Amino acid sequence: MQTPTDRHEYPAHWEADVVLRDGGTARIRPIAADDADRLVSFYEQVSAESKYYRFFAPYPRLSAKDVHRFTHHDFVDRVGLAATVGGEFIATVRYDRISADGMPASAPADEAEVAFLVQDAHQGRGVASALLEHIAAVARERGVRRFAAEVLPANTKMIKVFTDAGYQQKRSFEDGVVRLEFDLEPTDRSLAVQRAREQRAEARSVARLLAPGSVAVVGAGRTPGGVGRSVLENLRDAGFTGRLYAVNGALEEKELAGVPAHRSVRDIAEPVDLAVIAVPAERVPEAVAECGEHGVQGLVVVSAGYAESGPEGRERQRALVRQVRTYGMRLIGPNAFGVINTSPRTRLNASLAPEMPRTGRIGLFAQSGAIGIALLSRLHRRGGGVTGVTGVSTFVSSGNRADVSGNDVLQYWYDDPDTDVALMYLESIGNPRKFTRLARRTAAAKPLVVVQGARHGGAAPQGHAVRATRLPHATVSALLRQAGVVRVDTITELVDAGLLLARQPLPAGPRVAILGNSESLGLLTYDACLAQGLQPLPPRDLTTDASAEGFRAALAQALADEACDAVVVTAIPAVGERSARDAALAQALRSASAAAPDKPVLVVHVELGGLAEALSAATGTAPQPAPAPAAGGAAQTGDAHPVRPADDPPQADPDPDPDPDAQAQAEAQDAPGAEAHSRLIPAYPAAERAVRALAEAVKYGQWRREDADPGRVPEYDDIDEKGAADQIARLLAGEAGEAGGVGEEAGKAGEESGKAGEQGEDGLTLGPDDTCDLLARYGIGVRRALPAPTPGEAVAAAERLGYPVALKTTAPHLRHRADLGGVRLDLADEGQLRRAYAELTGLFGEPEELLPVVQGMAPRGVDTVVHAVIDPAAGAVLSFGLAGAPSELLGDTAHRLIPVTDRDAASLVRSIRTAPLLFGWRGSAPADVAALEELLLRLSRLVDDHPEVVSVSLEPVVVAPRGLSVLGASVRLAPPPARDDLGPRTLPVY
Repeated sequence: MQTPTDRHEYPAHWEADVVLRDGGTARIRPIAADDADRLVSFYEQVSAESKYYRFFAPYPRLSAKDVHRFTHHDFVDRVGLAATVGGEFIATVRYDRISADGMPASAPADEAEVAFLVQDAHQGRGVASALLEHIAAVARERGVRRFAAEVLPANTKMIKVFTDAGYQQKRSFEDGVVRLEFDLEPTDRSLAVQRAREQRAEARSVARLLAPGSVAVVGAGRTPGGVGRSVLENLRDAGFTGRLYAVNGALEEKELAGVPAHRSVRDIAEPVDLAVIAVPAERVPEAVAECGEHGVQGLVVVSAGYAESGPEGRERQRALVRQVRTYGMRLIGPNAFGVINTSPRTRLNASLAPEMPRTGRIGLFAQSGAIGIALLSRLHRRGGGVTGVTGVSTFVSSGNRADVSGNDVLQYWYDDPDTDVALMYLESIGNPRKFTRLARRTAAAKPLVVVQGARHGGAAPQGHAVRATRLPHATVSALLRQAGVVRVDTITELVDAGLLLARQPLPAGPRVAILGNSESLGLLTYDACLAQGLQPLPPRDLTTDASAEGFRAALAQALADEACDAVVVTAIPAVGERSARDAALAQALRSASAAAPDKPVLVVHVELGGLAEALSAATGTAPQPAPAPAAGGAAQTGDAHPVRPADDPPQADPDPDPDPDAQAQAEAQDAPGAEAHSRLIPAYPAAERAVRALAEAVKYGQWRREDADPGRVPEYDDIDEKGAADQIARLLAGEAGEAGGVGEEAGKAGEESGKAGEQGEDGLTLGPDDTCDLLARYGIGVRRALPAPTPGEAVAAAERLGYPVALKTTAPHLRHRADLGGVRLDLADEGQLRRAYAELTGLFGEPEELLPVVQGMAPRGVDTVVHAVIDPAAGAVLSFGLAGAPSELLGDTAHRLIPVTDRDAASLVRSIRTAPLLFGWRGSAPADVAALEELLLRLSRLVDDHPEVVSVSLEPVVVAPRGLSVLGASVRLAPPPARDDLGPRTLPVY
């Protein structure tokens, strides 16, 4: 569709795939000259009423002149977009630039008339709303700032499209026509509307995959054991509540494994909602075409041989995505393990897991099939019951994540009533900006626990196409925590934290009471709390003679203590017959915890098979056998258990040869229908695991409380935003000043005085004057440093700045290294300055190597560093730390996403380990932290207001008891990187 037009080439970058309100997809693209036949066919399928609403008169057919007009555009003053499914038009929108009197016009006229037409069969799917987002973005790109639309009063659907969009608008009524005018500048409301529509559409698209009314398995063979046959039998054995079909072109039978069989999807008389494709990669396109033509809504492709196999497979994967989206379908995979929905309404096991997990409240997403198997197995073997907190609500293994990603599943989980906790194993994040936004919103409603694999591999796993990030993993992890994500390092920690967050209340603070019948185990728990930054109370030893009633009384007393936010109960085996004692202890703990429902309780046990089973049952009944672990996964060790109600019978771990930890893995489950009302107590086989999970819950609880009041981005009256924008535009246009930087960055500029700023592949590094001027427009002052290539010029610079001064070397190997002796401070006169100059050149070499500078002295204080950078994947990030060894050697640096609020700035300063140095450590004078926070806020505003500012470094920033001094600064400008989290809704293209 790349046909040249009157004035501009076909704008391929306007093409996009979008998810519609009902969860289906459509492709939006510019209308070109060779679309005439498609346009005529589309118009013939529009009802007479819709045509009347479009043209305000009966208009049964388009004339040749109309067709030419609607297919020939200059893509500047006249633009048309079409939404297509299966290559055919389902809706169109166009704008025509007009003058103030409504006549056709060209730039600089900034108003355009817009009109839509949607096929009746596709009305109500949100097509017009999606087209409005895209045509508005196109118009802004072409200099159009305002749309006008004339609509008949009876066309209420179209009026609603405009009024619901969230733009500021005016409405008038004249000559029987409603005229709407609205500015195209995005507003908070329009962005909120767009993101709400995005959430509903993407959640619905995932719901169609997880709750289908009918499923066809394409590639189910006659012989048991094959991939397709296994998926078919798993669906059947799980009790799928919808219609199930087997599809194989070689089948002559009408039935396979007790399931109706067909040679093609086309032969199935009823609609098919979901198709699982398990045929060789070379046959997948044919299967996709059959599914698309039959109206299948979504696909799970378990077939391998795609991007994970190399460049040829990557191209095959891209072609697969294009083909799937052409038919308006969503895709999980390829190379996927499958999907599961345990809801009794669905009972979907469209995966390679031979056992259906128990129904529960945990949503599970894994990019890796192997990790998915391990997690399903671990959760499944928690023992007992039909339903329970440790069961799974839904499970998605995305494989190569070519289409449906973790972002889509987060959209679904956000308002899924069956999911209380979301656990995710991620190996890559395709759209970190969007993931962070969705994670923050999800975490405000329910816990989101994430473990990230391939953290240190340096590249995304095979099959995952993602943008490269320049940020280290620690920074990415910190940014995720800022968004409320519970970040853990292993799948064991993932499950441990998930169990605690699933059913225990969030702790109100870090104060932990410890009680139990083992002094040593209590001390281990105490030490673990200190290591995790918690505030443990002295352990209470109940002695080995403690009875169940003693435990109950001690726990009740601890929970009633206002100085306690959570309780960890430690227990060791009883001597002799344990069954009755264990059951009594479990019941006692549950009884005490039920009286204080606002405080979490955890149990630490040491290889107590009997107690673990009793905690699962809270009765004295004998354990019953449980089903085999899901997927036949390898034995897992030492998982946590929740205590369940006393009237629920326990079930034993079926493993005939368990390891010591696994012997204690039976876990509490709720009776059907009682899950929402019971409270399970998680039990852990090691103090460190219990305390680590509790520490994550404490941090998450604190984030939830703080997120309720995220703070504000302050307004500063002295900020010159327009002046900064003009300066940046001038500099990027090539009218730059001197090269180099400011302060210690300025030495190199001495030899290049008068040159333009350093323009490289990564952008334009500003010279000292431009750097100071730009930062000054945002109220950030920089102490100027003057080049001193000779002793005489050093003296002249000092006289210009005023004594006392500092003499510094700025050579790369000496910069920011005062410990090497390349700095002389408090030089009070010319004589001291000349002697210092001679000392430096004598020690380190000629001035040409040292690049010395002279700078006015700043008040003494704490040396800090502040950086801001726009990462192509994560977005704009503000970083802070103490200068020198703390940040460079120990990595003691904190990070926040821009824009930063006043609360963010305060927490940023206080979150580094060396923060006490700013607050009067060991009797020193406290630094002016308020001035430091204001500097952070001003720099955040600069980068947020002007995305062309891709990097700012302030080093060092000396924070004195009163005020601060920025001694070195560098700024880099570049055309801003593409923002896929702004603009109209689109599906990613990898």
